[in-house]
Amino acid sequence: MKHWKAIGTFACVMILLGFSVYALLDALAISRVYAVVETESAAQTEAARAQTLSCRRTAEDTAEAAEIRIDTCRVHDTTVYVADIRLGESQSLQTAFSASSYGRHVTAATSETAEAVGAVLAINGDNYGAQEKGYVIRNGVLYRDTAAKGREDLVIWADGSFTIICEDEITAQELLEQGAVQVFSFGPGLLEEGEITVGVSDEVGRAKASNPRTAIGILEEGHYVLVVSDGRSEESEGLSLYELAEFLQGLGVQTAYNLDGGGSSTMVYQGELVNQPSGGKERAVTDIIYIA
Repeated sequence: MKHWKAIGTFACVMILLGFSVYALLDALAISRVYAVVETESAAQTEAARAQTLSCRRTAEDTAEAAEIRIDTCRVHDTTVYVADIRLGESQSLQTAFSASSYGRHVTAATSETAEAVGAVLAINGDNYGAQEKGYVIRNGVLYRDTAAKGREDLVIWADGSFTIICEDEITAQELLEQGAVQVFSFGPGLLEEGEITVGVSDEVGRAKASNPRTAIGILEEGHYVLVVSDGRSEESEGLSLYELAEFLQGLGVQTAYNLDGGGSSTMVYQGELVNQPSGGKERAVTDIIYIA
């Protein structure tokens, strides 16, 4: 009897252990596709090199009526890449899910997703699939409506304007009904009406004070910047949120938002990496923001 009881106890322990391991993998690694999104490719154009400016100009391009200029700057012992974008009347900032799929832990390098959608320029997005909460609206479709308490989101409206909202104060469905086209849930907001909205000591949870960063900002209608900074290396220290906000304010940005950073921070132009990811190679992420 004792022998069978011991066997039963052992079996129960192994089942519980197996379930715990599965739950951990499910939370951290197992990918799940919830929806497949159709995407269209666009032809790429060649870049034209330009002369040195106050920031070293890396590239300048005109693609499908979009004017794209990339400058490389140094600030606070950090290398910062600024993509200055002026869109044509019929253009907008675009987004794409990795593997054309909305899901959990469905990831790919920014350059891979950029190639798949024919992006001329791309940066990593908010890496929504690594989080269980936070609004996800892409191209006018609501994918996740579970609010993250205290989370600030960036809303891009149909006219291309930016608004920063708090998920505690409005539902995802209400945003959709009001005309939200894209909603990113990472944060925090950096600038509103040209004024810095983060404090000197503010930081993303569990992050270091100086990090690789990715941010997006609007100067005026149709005029945007995508910004990526290197960090965590001898060549490039990285920026605090306040330093990032200060830099964007200096560019004349009116509304700016912090996206996923650290090893995720990546800028790709014409299929080539612009920055130096902190891990030595691109980290797989769940989504990108791009210009086709």
